Amino acid sequence: MFRKKIVFVIVEGPSDEEALGVLLNRIYDSKAVYVHVMHRDLTTELNVNPSNIVSKVGNLVKNYAGRMFKPDDFSQIIHITDMDGVFIPDDAVVEDNAAVKPAYSETEIRTQRKNGIEARNSRKRENLNRLASTAAIWKVPYQIYYMSCNLDHVLYGKLNSTDDEKERDAFTFAKKYRDDIPGFINYISKSAFSVTGGYSQSWQYIREGLHSLERHTNFGLCFLSGFDGQEAES
Repeated sequence: MFRKKIVFVIVEGPSDEEALGVLLNRIYDSKAVYVHVMHRDLTTELNVNPSNIVSKVGNLVKNYAGRMFKPDDFSQIIHITDMDGVFIPDDAVVEDNAAVKPAYSETEIRTQRKNGIEARNSRKRENLNRLASTAAIWKVPYQIYYMSCNLDHVLYGKLNSTDDEKERDAFTFAKKYRDDIPGFINYISKSAFSVTGGYSQSWQYIREGLHSLERHTNFGLCFLSGFDGQEAES
């Protein structure tokens, strides 16, 4: 019996899944889409580093596969991550005792814990560089796409949203585009914030200057150009 190939999608939070899940299901209607919600940012965790980040992502897929699915049952792994300004210079991280939570703008991060944010940025940078150069995980084609500064910034033009705002905006966004998939693809791939060109070039772009704080995404490449033939790694 024919079995649909699985598109395994990794997102950081439930509002990410709410905004994109139904749209991805409609885009990949000939395949089975599974959205794995992390409820955390794997790339910033203290025990995660470039030597084990690929296996950590692989374990997510393997745990879902269990004994039912093999690598050949998967079409691709799509990993969507917030950029959080991690490639900015340290002098754009500003110590501010009034910033109870880190406050993001397109030019700086204000925080009570400057050293902590700098350490997080360094850790996440290294892990993202590793993932961006990885073409396959568990023999399944893999690519990671960024939302800068975060998903709310890209999709709705908002920074520093509350959890309630994230949920409301995600619902509104999904409702707007669920019956207009061409409109969604046009929005994500051809807006002023869309990073075009090749996949590798898009990652070079986000590493430069303040781009990882500014409103940018390379997610449109997922639908326009697909996988660009990097060297595979199991």
